[in-house]
Amino acid sequence: MSHSEADGLQMRKRRATAARIAASAARLAGENGLAGATVEQIAADAEVARATFFRYYATKESAVAEGITGPWLELITEAISRQPPHVPAFEAIIAAFDELAEGFVPHLPRIDELTRLTRSSATLDAWTLHAYRRYEHAIAEAIAARFPDPSPDDMRPRVTAALTMAAVRIALENWTAHGGSLPVLIRQALAARP
Repeated sequence: MSHSEADGLQMRKRRATAARIAASAARLAGENGLAGATVEQIAADAEVARATFFRYYATKESAVAEGITGPWLELITEAISRQPPHVPAFEAIIAAFDELAEGFVPHLPRIDELTRLTRSSATLDAWTLHAYRRYEHAIAEAIAARFPDPSPDDMRPRVTAALTMAAVRIALENWTAHGGSLPVLIRQALAARP
């Protein structure tokens, strides 16, 4: 195995461990509340030592926030990349969320639980906003080539991605407060752009 292959394998293992810890953190916090999920419980559930937990996450809240938001980032960017290259940026985003909508249904109780959890803690709410910025950057990268005459300092991808995440956040808040169909609310929020 070459040095670069070993580095690649080590990086994949690190990402898998971080994802496992985050998933355990989000699940336990969702089941027991943020205060009811301890670092020790999260580490045990993820099958890592307490010290290993802290090699990956500085706080319990950061692990929970990553567990809540991280898995969706890859799904969204992959769905955008599957849209035909000729489809304009915002239409590709709407099509990607439409594609993902069916996958939301089995996860709706968990999405509701985790959305409420993030609103219960100022720290988690702040981490979630930080995660939304990660989504914005990833979405902007995924759509940049869809704009005519792109340039390195082109703000259109970032603005479009920020509008997308604002629409998703507003749809989630509306759905948590009033119910309804989350996929429909997300579509309506995305369509409401100026």
